[in-house]
Amino acid sequence: MVDAVLFDLDGVIVDSEPVWEEVRRAYVAAHGGTWQPDTQRRLMGMSTGEWAAYLSGELGVDRTAEQVAAEVVAEMTRRYAAHVPLIDDADAVVRRTAARWRLGLASSSPTALIGAALTATGLTDAFGATLSTEETPRGKPAPDVWLAVAARLGVDPARCVAVEDSSNGVRSAAAAGTRVVAVPHGSYPLDPDAEALAAVVLPSIDALTPELVERLG
Repeated sequence: MVDAVLFDLDGVIVDSEPVWEEVRRAYVAAHGGTWQPDTQRRLMGMSTGEWAAYLSGELGVDRTAEQVAAEVVAEMTRRYAAHVPLIDDADAVVRRTAARWRLGLASSSPTALIGAALTATGLTDAFGATLSTEETPRGKPAPDVWLAVAARLGVDPARCVAVEDSSNGVRSAAAAGTRVVAVPHGSYPLDPDAEALAAVVLPSIDALTPELVERLG
């Protein structure tokens, strides 16, 4: 039995991971830091405070974590104002899922960007609860944000299906006790350990059908 379906935002509904990477790479380069080969993989799932501290500390950016967060999010907000890159058919998938189950959103994006993305895609009313890891003690791969969203919906995480794209996201949702549907981004394949945690791996978001969700119940 499935009581709710919980979605990630970046990489599942909006194709924003490449935009985040472009913006943060340019910011690191402009402020004296050094982007590392594993930086993008490590960043995926971090909360705002976590990635801002990482850029300021480990990557050597010459700004405080608070400045990093404010300036990078300001640039992302500017990008979103111009264009929110909706993943093909993701809005229709969310709508058809919302017709059958209660929905939650558990995102590593800042609260302001979640609001901007949902407004631009017309999906604000589809979700009964939305939460940013800005508002939880730890970002992904810790389970905090999924547990908190399930609590806001008043449902047991073990009776939820979570939809994720990244390795840290899958680890996070699995640690929360949900059944995880992984929809990996073509540019960011899942690590083997994360793939093993997923109940099913889909080639694209439009493969998330009500029949599939029911089979996971």
